[in-house]
Amino acid sequence: MKKFIYLDNAATSFPKPPQVFKAMEHFMKEVGANPGRSGHPLSLEASRIVQNTREKLAALFNIKNPERIVFTMNVTESLNTVFNGFLKPGDHVIITSMEHNSVVRPLKYLEESGVVSLSIAPCDHKGFLDTEELLRLIKKNTALVVLNHASNVCGTIQDIRAVKEAIREVPLLVDAAQTAGCYPIDVEKDGIDFLGFTGHKALLGPQGTGGLYIREGLSLRPLKRGGTGSISEKITQPDFLPDALESGTQNNVGIAGLGAGVDFILQQGISKIREHEQVLTSTLLKNLFDVQGLTIYGPLKAEKQTATVSVTFETILPTGTEHLPSGCGAINLGWLEDGLSPSEAGGILNKKYDIFVRVGLHCAPLAHQTLGTYPDGTVRLSMGYFNTIEEMEVVAGAIRKIAES
Repeated sequence: MKKFIYLDNAATSFPKPPQVFKAMEHFMKEVGANPGRSGHPLSLEASRIVQNTREKLAALFNIKNPERIVFTMNVTESLNTVFNGFLKPGDHVIITSMEHNSVVRPLKYLEESGVVSLSIAPCDHKGFLDTEELLRLIKKNTALVVLNHASNVCGTIQDIRAVKEAIREVPLLVDAAQTAGCYPIDVEKDGIDFLGFTGHKALLGPQGTGGLYIREGLSLRPLKRGGTGSISEKITQPDFLPDALESGTQNNVGIAGLGAGVDFILQQGISKIREHEQVLTSTLLKNLFDVQGLTIYGPLKAEKQTATVSVTFETILPTGTEHLPSGCGAINLGWLEDGLSPSEAGGILNKKYDIFVRVGLHCAPLAHQTLGTYPDGTVRLSMGYFNTIEEMEVVAGAIRKIAES
């Protein structure tokens, strides 16, 4: 097989740890039954595997009661479960200008339907939220603040604790799609009321897995209702977690794989994973910072972002024009002409260098408007735990050649 460098981990992580495949194969070959639906040994073993994954996730996020975690197909379903199950007519919701469409679209629909009102807290040109600006938007009917823990575009990490301290009693929903599995999350210390996460990114699980944590004392109307395997004598939906929000047969083979992915993370240690990804980010930024005609977006500091870096290519005006070095934190300077488009640059990386990246708006148009990269978007380089320093040097060399050409 031809050697390539995979830098699309912000979309889905690759490769996965071998134990993820083994866990899924074991479930399909040796277990196969539906958890909670029967009393025979295979069904009981399936239930044990699912519960084991729930407990591992609870350990990872410092969740005291694993039953407060419900499984979903992905973070999008988790977010929609909160929006449709917690909000009521007349509520006010605040989001940030760095949110993904998984947040923006369902809330925009509820706003246009006359259910809720929506405010967008501005972020600066590096993607950071100003908590003072956030506070000015809070109203008496503010029912929810939604925060993208880290940008899927440029990696900017928001200060969850500072946000929660600012909004106090207003419930906080954290979209941890980009941080769960690669950055420390503590629902108690961070003051998180709802935590939505997906399994197929840094949690190293398969696609079609995810989950939602709901703080004790908060409840949601189910997004769907039906069979749960519990209190079957009643024709009404169970009112206890996780059953209330887990109707129908789940992606149990996927949950088995997710459990193996989380187990790998717990064994490695979240601090080790975070440290390695910071080294990768630092190496890439260091090697790209002085590239003429390249603009890098976001914090430009590994400790303030995930292992995601976005760039665009501009054409410098003729030699002799006084200019600043690249890495200007998303400031597009007036003396830059139009250069290579993100799609063209990404195509060269993919086809000529076998460096697999994502280009465009990354399902986050508000974030690109904030960074100044709308409507063309950026070339996104998103690293993962299995990338190496040597790969970062190869990638930087390829980008340098493209910029120089």
